[in-house]
Amino acid sequence: MLGLNTKDTWLLVIVALMTLFAPFLLNPFPANSSLAQFNAGYPDLMQRFVIFGIFAIGFNILFGLTGYLSFGHAAFLGVGSYAAVWMFKLLGYNVVPAIILSVIVGAVFALLIGFISLRRSGIYFSILTLAFAQMSFALAYSVLTPITNGETGLQVYTSDPQYFQRSGAPDIPHFFGLEMRATETLRMGGWSFDINAGYYLCAAVLLVAFYMAIRLFRSPFGMMLRAVKSNQQRLNYTGLNARPYTLAAFVISGMYAGLAGGLMASMDPLAGAERMQWTASGEVVLMTILGGAGTLIGPVLGAGFIKYFENIFSKINDGVLHGWFGFLPDGIENVLVTVVHPFVGKGWHLTLGLLFMLVVIFLPGGLVEGGQRIGKYVFRRRGRKAGGAEAEAARKQPAE
Repeated sequence: MLGLNTKDTWLLVIVALMTLFAPFLLNPFPANSSLAQFNAGYPDLMQRFVIFGIFAIGFNILFGLTGYLSFGHAAFLGVGSYAAVWMFKLLGYNVVPAIILSVIVGAVFALLIGFISLRRSGIYFSILTLAFAQMSFALAYSVLTPITNGETGLQVYTSDPQYFQRSGAPDIPHFFGLEMRATETLRMGGWSFDINAGYYLCAAVLLVAFYMAIRLFRSPFGMMLRAVKSNQQRLNYTGLNARPYTLAAFVISGMYAGLAGGLMASMDPLAGAERMQWTASGEVVLMTILGGAGTLIGPVLGAGFIKYFENIFSKINDGVLHGWFGFLPDGIENVLVTVVHPFVGKGWHLTLGLLFMLVVIFLPGGLVEGGQRIGKYVFRRRGRKAGGAEAEAARKQPAE
């Protein structure tokens, strides 16, 4: 199907079903339940899940296949956002031209940075990409203020030309008239589900990006990138020049990052220099490693995992904790709140750091490896039960 083998087809189908039914899967608790705090099925968070999933998929093409660790991928995310907002300012609010330009700008910017950075490998490559990203952040924050609007951020004003903005068209980002903020709320008993147009546009783009990543992973080009990761020196001895392949992987990865930046601006038409900071680059590294570097679905899982912690656990404050432990005696309640307090709210990074350490120590392959271990354990138990049942049936069968 679509040029994929059975395993990859099922993987694509699973991702498609997860994205299609995400508004329902991410809202498992009733809206008036005390556990509704852990629901994640609201549009803004779901959009971040898929947008950063695209960002992580692109980063994984570079890091997971070639082993080149970039600490500057946020630069492509930022330039993609700036390009999209400029399209809104000059042409109109249709998101299609904005997304296309963000991919093109991300590719060009990645070509320039990759051409210089890929002259080195290892830690030197990582430091070079980090330096370029910080230079880009500094330029966007100060020197290029006429283009980026500095610390205020680039946004659309009523005085902007918008040459192709038709009369009657929405004054917010839209897909040929379908507003990205358009949301329908379905209520079923105590549950509430938000069906958002912007989320499903991002989800459709994610599926296309995921499919392209599968094809790339299984292609001869992907095999060449794995050879670069395995032993680039031995590859050079065979007479093959690895630099064009690594540069192509770097550019493709930059295109994914630019696409993610364009989608971010399409959901919220504002671009700021903070998207190019080194912390954003480090975040996508964590997403990829946590989910499983070199795997197909791992970066998507890692992106969802981190964004869930960032948005859900960061909102848990002392008031919520007292509500959870309110049934206990006051002394025990206060002790538990004091113990848990550093790990939630503003301290959610501490919880994420501990989980990241546990994953790196016990699951070097990330969340994907954890899922594989659970699957093997379940199938092994089923096999033992089936074998035991057959042995018991054979023992009870009368001898002929």
